[in-house]
Amino acid sequence: MNERKPIVCLGIMVADVVGRPLRAFPEPGRLVLVDEMSLHTGGCAVNSATGLARLGLPVEVIGKVGDDPFGDFLLEALAGRGIGTEGVKRDPETGTSATMVMVDPDGERRFVHYIGANARLTLDDVDREIVRGASILHVAGALVMPGLDGQPTAELLREAQAAGVTTFLDTVWDDTGRWMKTLKPCLPHTDYFVPSLVEAQALTGLEDPAEVARALLDEGVGTVGLKMGAEGCLVMTQEGQTVRLPAFEVEVVDATGAGDAFAAGFIAGVWQGWPLEKTARFANAVGALCVTGVGAAGGVRSLSETLEFMDSTPVKS
Repeated sequence: MNERKPIVCLGIMVADVVGRPLRAFPEPGRLVLVDEMSLHTGGCAVNSATGLARLGLPVEVIGKVGDDPFGDFLLEALAGRGIGTEGVKRDPETGTSATMVMVDPDGERRFVHYIGANARLTLDDVDREIVRGASILHVAGALVMPGLDGQPTAELLREAQAAGVTTFLDTVWDDTGRWMKTLKPCLPHTDYFVPSLVEAQALTGLEDPAEVARALLDEGVGTVGLKMGAEGCLVMTQEGQTVRLPAFEVEVVDATGAGDAFAAGFIAGVWQGWPLEKTARFANAVGALCVTGVGAAGGVRSLSETLEFMDSTPVKS
């Protein structure tokens, strides 16, 4: 990869209000206490970009926020991390997307989400010069961007590939149930597809991870990396290479953003030209470190620290 060209993360941008630990859900009209509550950046594009910035890679974000305090917070936080925000549009007619994240004592999460400005992101908002100037384009948060999902995303990925840009795609859970109907046009223009296993199962209608990955390869994806949480990951390529790796042993504090951290790790490995197995192990390591801190990128560390963790931490048996 050309080290002078940045990685571009395009997609959803969210302000996360995180409360933990939630020991009981409140009854109507009642209040429950948590030990801490804090404001964090969130959304797949922001999370992945933050992970990449912490790893020391040049990165920019393309997305949309409202003209409100949450939008101010996101832009200031990104700028403070050295992440480019020239491609972020502000919409005065709607609020910035936000999520209330309630973290259970075991680290599992519950979400209350307002889609806000993310719903109004369209192809017209995307600065094509920024995309064409990228080394990698990562579309982060497909299936919850109604103004961009489907054919517009496919067009953007196709244009990026034609300009020599490597394309990544990640999804979130599609509560509308459209799944493959929406995503199918995008997959032939996707070099790397990194969904969670449960999302990929919903997309394909299959259960076995290997069968799921093969079905996605049959749709035209170059490489499929399935995020399987505590089970690690499964990576398969069009060339027939298969890598299955266990997860690292860590104490889970907050699982928010772990999938986006995995994506950041995978992107970092591709950007640096690493072999597939090292890239997948590194992605597992970034995801594992993420869950050791609070917030969507709370535990993500530098490149050297992550490599040290990868070489010194046992995996689950």
